[in-house]
Amino acid sequence: MSGFSTLSPILTLLPKINSYIYTMKFVGFQLAYYMNDKQVRRNTRTLLKYLAFLGVVIIVYAILFHIIMLRVEGQEHSWLTGFYWTLTVMSTLGFGDITFQSDLGRLFSIVVLMSGIVLLLIVLPFAFIRFFYAPLLESQIRNRAPRLVAPETEGHVIICTYDTIAQDLIRRLKPEGISYFVIEPDPTVASTLHQEGVSVITGEVDNENTYKALNVEKARLILVNREDTVNTKIILTVRHVEQHVVIIAVANEEDSVDVLQLSGATNVLPLKRNLGEQLANRASAQHAKSHPIGRYENLLIAELPVHNTPLVNRTVRESGLRQLSGASIIGIWERGHMLPARGGMLLNDGSVLVLIGTERQLHRLDDLFVNYDVNPNPVVVIGGGRVGGAASEALRRNGIKVNIVERDRELCERMEEFCDSVFKGDAADYKLLKKAGIMEAPSVLLTTNDDAMNVYLASYCRQLNKDIRIISRITEARNIEIMHRAGADFVLSYASLGAEAVFSILQEKQLTVLGEGVNLFTVPVPESLADKTLAETGIGAKTGLTVIAIKGNGAVITELSAETVLENDAELVMLGDRDQREDFKRIFVDKED
Repeated sequence: MSGFSTLSPILTLLPKINSYIYTMKFVGFQLAYYMNDKQVRRNTRTLLKYLAFLGVVIIVYAILFHIIMLRVEGQEHSWLTGFYWTLTVMSTLGFGDITFQSDLGRLFSIVVLMSGIVLLLIVLPFAFIRFFYAPLLESQIRNRAPRLVAPETEGHVIICTYDTIAQDLIRRLKPEGISYFVIEPDPTVASTLHQEGVSVITGEVDNENTYKALNVEKARLILVNREDTVNTKIILTVRHVEQHVVIIAVANEEDSVDVLQLSGATNVLPLKRNLGEQLANRASAQHAKSHPIGRYENLLIAELPVHNTPLVNRTVRESGLRQLSGASIIGIWERGHMLPARGGMLLNDGSVLVLIGTERQLHRLDDLFVNYDVNPNPVVVIGGGRVGGAASEALRRNGIKVNIVERDRELCERMEEFCDSVFKGDAADYKLLKKAGIMEAPSVLLTTNDDAMNVYLASYCRQLNKDIRIISRITEARNIEIMHRAGADFVLSYASLGAEAVFSILQEKQLTVLGEGVNLFTVPVPESLADKTLAETGIGAKTGLTVIAIKGNGAVITELSAETVLENDAELVMLGDRDQREDFKRIFVDKED
């Protein structure tokens, strides 16, 4: 006991000691960077040279003061008096206690005064600001972002660049309370990100010391999201420091997948191929059919367009799909907006049902609609790049005919093996689009990497064919709404797909892409909702979220009703966007505190 009592004060001080060591290491990093900056060293040498020159001038003036005073004025003064007089005259203070009476002495005073104005009052402040103060301020700004994390940091995500994928991923990490750090080599850019509230670390992405400073051995995963060649260097660097950390690499080129895997990546994401496949999964073709888009436990999540089916102008309750197939409607897409599936909601020709059920239940559902919305015409794909090529391959694997429109000759030649017909030219050409089958096609996929062009094409295709299903990719999230207003039925971005893929790996679950901004997530039943029925909770009415299942006691219940009771130790599986989730937290969780 006495030994423990002796150690107790030391153990109490350990966190403070660690914090002090971390602070000293951070200050050391900052000073080392400042002193190692070549421009800073060059400016310091220039300033020192000027100060040395100024010192020589002052010494010369002090010597001349003694000579003139002694030989012309007949006065004798100490050396300290000579420096005192020189500095008071050069600085224009001019106390007047020591003055020359001769013309030569007064002429010398004028020279000292004028040179002092130039050297002390003009050049010195300018030189000090230009060669010391301004570089110091700039260095402080550039070094505002830290170069290492606190020693106790663990369970964090390391991101190798702040791109659109990183931005979307960060928005998903914050509600989960998962810390992250972005690596930025440029100190100025890092400082800007730091001021914007981004957790950023300054360092080279291919330097082992950067990852040691980031506590890589305690990290949850590393997202390697730069160019493929740089990604390979990063993976090899990290693997030399830490063998077991999870590394997720984004592959921009299909040929890079094997290289990144062999370099040591745990998972490689060929996102452009995945984006094309996701867009292809949303295409309506041949006949009405559910399209599986994800999985939860042993259940499939699928979409079913109601276009040209008996469901048009019926309510959700009147559809009777659960009674007929066993699959449940958990949401309804209406031109880019996910709406809760209310019993009295009327389905229109553009509605897309989001369903959950077993594989057998979905097959039973497909059998009900196999004779509806029959359209054997090819799907039109506009854009023959990597996304368009991947979409075309996915459609062909499903036995769907594909016509592609592309203006690049080389891409046209490459796409011939994946498509039934290739049409070379501008997609804005009415005759070309008509020849490609836009007037009869069940769906059109817009896969160009230009958002403005995709908005233009969505509007154009909607005017040409009111019944066609328009699926489009985007780059900037801010263009989602305008894309839907232009006529697109489904929109998916490269960034959100990448962020969702990384987040799925992080949570060790299968990737489920429901749509732009809409996610499937699980939360424990809050105490404020325990032992209440779904109707009593008012979750849907208050937040817009859709409860699709309740997980508890080792079982997942999907057949929910208004009378379903929420047990205290259960989990809610819900569907909704980020804002709706924040509303749920604010209304049902935060009020418990």
